[in-house]
Amino acid sequence: MINRLICFLIISTSFSSIAQKKVQVKYISEDITIDAILDETAWEKAVPASEFWQYFPTDTIQAKNQTEISMLYDDQKLYVGIKVYSSGDDYVIPSLRRDFRAGGSDNITLMFDTFNDGTNAFLFGSNPLGVRREALVSGGGKSLRGFTTSWDSKWVGESKQYNGYYICEWAIPLSAFKFREGETTWRFNSYMFDTQSNERSTWIQIPQNQFIFNLGYMGDMVFEKPLGNSKSPISIIPYINGLSGSEFESDDTFSDIKFGGDAKLTIANSLNLDLTINPDFSQVEVDQQVTNLTRFEVNLPERRQFFIENNDLFADFGNARDANSFFSRRIGIATDTSGTSIENNIIGGVRLSGKLSNDFRIGLLNMQTASDAANEIGGNNNTVVALQQRVFSRSNISAIFINRQNTSGEDYISEGEEYNRVVGLDYNLANADNSWNGKFYTHKSFTPNVDSDDYSAGASLNYNRGTWRARASGLYVGENFNSDLGFIRRKDILKLNPKVEYLYFPKKGFINQHTFSITPISVWRPKQGFKLADYTIITQWSSELKTTGRIRASLFNRYTYLFDEFDASLSDGLPLPADTDYRYSTIELEYQSNSRKSFFYRVKPSFGQFFNGSIYTVSTELTLRVQPKLLFTIQARYDRITLPKPYANNDLWLIAPRLDVTFSKSIFWATFIQYNSKQDNLGINSRLQWRFAPLSDLFLVYNDNYFTNNVFAPRFRSINLKMTFWLYL
Repeated sequence: MINRLICFLIISTSFSSIAQKKVQVKYISEDITIDAILDETAWEKAVPASEFWQYFPTDTIQAKNQTEISMLYDDQKLYVGIKVYSSGDDYVIPSLRRDFRAGGSDNITLMFDTFNDGTNAFLFGSNPLGVRREALVSGGGKSLRGFTTSWDSKWVGESKQYNGYYICEWAIPLSAFKFREGETTWRFNSYMFDTQSNERSTWIQIPQNQFIFNLGYMGDMVFEKPLGNSKSPISIIPYINGLSGSEFESDDTFSDIKFGGDAKLTIANSLNLDLTINPDFSQVEVDQQVTNLTRFEVNLPERRQFFIENNDLFADFGNARDANSFFSRRIGIATDTSGTSIENNIIGGVRLSGKLSNDFRIGLLNMQTASDAANEIGGNNNTVVALQQRVFSRSNISAIFINRQNTSGEDYISEGEEYNRVVGLDYNLANADNSWNGKFYTHKSFTPNVDSDDYSAGASLNYNRGTWRARASGLYVGENFNSDLGFIRRKDILKLNPKVEYLYFPKKGFINQHTFSITPISVWRPKQGFKLADYTIITQWSSELKTTGRIRASLFNRYTYLFDEFDASLSDGLPLPADTDYRYSTIELEYQSNSRKSFFYRVKPSFGQFFNGSIYTVSTELTLRVQPKLLFTIQARYDRITLPKPYANNDLWLIAPRLDVTFSKSIFWATFIQYNSKQDNLGINSRLQWRFAPLSDLFLVYNDNYFTNNVFAPRFRSINLKMTFWLYL
């Protein structure tokens, strides 16, 4: 026992010394030319951050190809000079498009935790051709959900390739960050992807069982003198959008010119004030469709820029999968008289978000939507207030208030639609090294004529250290818990979903990591006498190959009790009757090839039982890269559902090719085609973008939709020409 304790103390001490790595950031008064040469005398005086650690294929040795990061600053900008050593000049650069994905390409990324809270960070990155990306990391970097690349910031950077290394040189305005005036230290880390050596490395050593962008593992960057007031200028972002289209079902043509815009202000270095008037999101990439075989709604990610920054402050309440009390995509979407979701115009809105102190965050969102009498949709004022107080090292207590209030007073608005309100309290746990994290929450809704069973509560506790991961998790959603601005997958449920994982890292062979897991998920209906509604037992083995490929095999054992009838064929056939139950199992396999190759693919077949019948599914994704100009991807899924007579059979197809052409770092053309047999639709979205000035764009967007089942005929067609210009005052 004593020996084990001594070993634990040694390991803890070693990790503590790594976490205390520091890099000095010198103050300068001379000019820096951003040309990726680093020939100014100031760079010679800078002491770089170095001694990177491998993260992949192992996490116990120093990186084979090292990286050196030097930083300087003046009153306006942070300057970064990076030297990345490599094994050759055969870099993988899939595209010239900004905000590229790091995986499967060569790049260097830096993260800055400006409030030293281990919860949020600003991320900037570049590749050997000088293509830049930026993102926001939230939730401590515990999951991919906290990684938001939709955020944009105005900064400059260049890269240049040399023999055996490449250099990146950046100038990031201090106004791009949020921080407290007088601060002398930020937490900092960096990670690098090297495809030629098949290596990923980090400045601070991070165990492989954590995400590479985990904010629990960071060192310090120490400024030579305290940071001053770096208040951002006022940003005005007007737009003009010309639209023309045809609605073939109603034989209607339309055209319109829209004006509007946003404004951005910074208050006291650390608060954002965002305003929008008549916002337009026509240039936002269309959603990727999914085949939904369940009885429940699926949610899709937010892509609209206005809702992105500090989005975690509003959106990370409740349970992300089953009972998320605020889901920003609800704003601007409404249901017409036929039950179809349609766009509901947003008149305007305001959002205040950021830090009042190093430990206290505040968020206020207010959006007004328009009335639509033709579709019997009332105007609504939507308000969200979120408060977050940090406790201990990286945990926080958060409170939320949500109010949707009808403002139209139309006769078609029923009493139950007048308002909906939610109040909630969450405790988000994360210890210093993220070996323990979790969430505990309780929320209550307020709806006219509803006064019982209108709350939701849940708890989740995760352990992640060494070769073991474990989760204890459960939640309750009342039958009358309503959040009109949230995502509630199903109500009247008590759900338990624990999980246990074991990780094994072989020292030899072509497999880098094995993961064995079992996840039993059970759902009961309290209002139905706690009758068992569903259970799913997921038994899974997955492996990460040393080539960056992956293999996975899963067994799903399911039980479903139908409280309501359900057409399992998804074909408007005879539904399975209510008050019946089914036990069925499926096997799923998956293989993903080496993403460093110019052609790589993923294939995932599954087969087995489905309710009282059978199902066969195969999905695939093929990617061809002609770097750095062209990236072609095609995703396809086929589902064959076979049920005994008199129930129907069905063949479901979802095919989605995507062509992305980057003519330069400022001109991009992307075309996304989606064929969905279940929705009887072929959709085409083609978007040409010219970034003619920093964060200023001209978009030409073409949309076309066709019926496909009985007759191939046009459904809807439109073309947009939109210009957005970013002005500083």
